[in-house]
Amino acid sequence: MSDSTPRNIVIIGGGIMGCTTAYYISRHPSFLPSTRVTVLEASKHGAAQGASGKAGGLISKNAYPDELVGVSFREHVKLANEHNGTDRWGWRFVGCGSWTGRGEFIGDDITGGPAGHGESLKKSLGVTEISSNSTKSSSKAKGLPDDLTWVKKDLTDSYSAWTSAGDTAQVHPYLFTTSMLELAKERGVQYIGGKATSVEMSDGRTTGVTYIAAANDKHKETIPATDVILCAGAWSNTLPGINIPSSAVRAHSITIRPPAEAIISPYVLFTEITLPPSSSSRRGTIVEPEIYARPGNEVYACGPGDDEPLPETVDDVIVDDTACDDIRQHVASISQELRDGKVEKRQACFLPVVTVRKKAPGRKVKTIQGPIIGEARMFAKGLFIATGHTCWGICNAPGTGKAMAELVMDGKISCANLQKLDPVEFM
Repeated sequence: MSDSTPRNIVIIGGGIMGCTTAYYISRHPSFLPSTRVTVLEASKHGAAQGASGKAGGLISKNAYPDELVGVSFREHVKLANEHNGTDRWGWRFVGCGSWTGRGEFIGDDITGGPAGHGESLKKSLGVTEISSNSTKSSSKAKGLPDDLTWVKKDLTDSYSAWTSAGDTAQVHPYLFTTSMLELAKERGVQYIGGKATSVEMSDGRTTGVTYIAAANDKHKETIPATDVILCAGAWSNTLPGINIPSSAVRAHSITIRPPAEAIISPYVLFTEITLPPSSSSRRGTIVEPEIYARPGNEVYACGPGDDEPLPETVDDVIVDDTACDDIRQHVASISQELRDGKVEKRQACFLPVVTVRKKAPGRKVKTIQGPIIGEARMFAKGLFIATGHTCWGICNAPGTGKAMAELVMDGKISCANLQKLDPVEFM
C-alpha cells in the first residue's frame, strides 16, 4: 500500500477496545480528512453492550500486564482532565483494599452460589498481589479506614490497602466507552450496527470486512478496508480463518441503590466473606464478591466466573437470576446499607481470556497470558488484533487504543514496549 492510498480502517467491535482505538486514531497526527474509520458492532442495541458496559470500572497501577498498565493509567488521567471525565464518565480516585470477615444471617439461607470459579474475578483472571508497600489504616476498627462506614466493623477481621493513595481510580464503564465513541464520531469516525462474518483478504493482505446488518439479518454487505482491527472481546475468535487462542468466562453482576440517606464512601473492596452455616451446609462457605462504590449513590458488585458457552452475539447472553440473587445476599451479609438498598440491574457478560502453554527450546513449558496486541501477519498484512484483556479491559483500554493507533498509523508502537503481547508470541 503506497503512502497516497486512502486509508479505510475497519474496527470490529464496539466495546471499550474498539471505541478507544477509534478515539486515538481520530486524534493521531497522521489522521487526515480522507481517512475513513468505521466501527462495526454486532449488537442491535448499540455500543458497550457486553463487558464494556457491565464491568466494575477499576483503574489501577496494580493491574495486569505491567507492560500496558503505566501508559494506560497516564492516559486515563489525561482523558479525564481533557474531557471532564468526572462529570462525563464518573472518573474519580478511590480507596481500594482487601477485606476479610464474616457474613451475617439475613433471614434466608445464604449459599455460595452456582458452580463457578469460586475466586473473585481479579484473583482468577490475573491480578498482581497486594502491594508490599501498602499500609493498614490507623483506625481502631480492625484495620478499617475511618471513612469506610458502610461495612460493619464488628464483622471485620482485617482490611489491607491494595494500593497507595492516588494509584487507584474508577470510571463508569458504559459512560466511558460510549463517550470515547462519541468523541471519535466528532472527528468523523463512522459507526455501523452489524455482525462481522469474515475478513476479506487478497494476496496476503486485508481488503475488507463482510457483515450482516443488525437491522436486517438477511442482508450482507462488505466494507472495503486497507486495515482491519479485530477487538471484539470474547467474540474475537469467531471469524473464519482467524484462529486466536482465546476463551470466554461469563461473569454476573448487580447494581444496588442504597437508601438516599446512606453515606457510601468511595472504596473498591475485594472481599473474602465466611458465610454463616445454612440448612444445606454445617460449615460456613467462603465467597469473594467484589464491591465498587460509584458516584451518584450506586454500588456495583460482581461474583465469580462460570463456564457457560459463548452465545452467538452479545445480545444473546443469558442472565442467571440465581447468581445475581447470591451476589446480593453475599454483599448484604456485611453491609446494612447494601441490605436496605434496591437491586436495580441484574446482568451478565463474557470476558475474553488468552492463555497459552508454550515450550521454548531447552526450557520447561511456561504459561503466558494475554492480552494480544499487534499486527497478525501470520493471517494477513493489515490485520491487527487487540483482545484478551480479561477483567482489566476498562483499565487498559487507553494504552491499548493508543498503541493500536500508533501501530496502524505509524507502523510501530512508541508509547510502550509491548513485544511480549505481540500476536507472534501466542500463535
